Amino acid sequence: MEPFAALDAQTRTLMQAELLAVWSRAQRTVVFVTHNIEEAIYLGDRVVVLTARPGRIKEDVAVGLPRPRDVTSQEFNLLRRRITALVEEEAQKTFAAGGTAG
Repeated sequence: MEPFAALDAQTRTLMQAELLAVWSRAQRTVVFVTHNIEEAIYLGDRVVVLTARPGRIKEDVAVGLPRPRDVTSQEFNLLRRRITALVEEEAQKTFAAGGTAG
């Protein structure tokens, strides 16, 4: 289940900020599931990309960017492109096999 999937853009941004504030205070491990690559990089210290069915770990990508994160920075966008390529590779495998990506 994706916690912020049904939210409008403004509310989603507010909830992301609140999650980061709570995490900063509590210093606990949080597992956050999202299909939104930008959100995963913005919130996470690592992004775990899964394979298509069956879902197995394809790659565990360390984010390593300082906080607060700048979604327009070159480093952020390099990570976005890398993770997008991993996800698209899995989608292509699924389509080639006659399946659907969702």
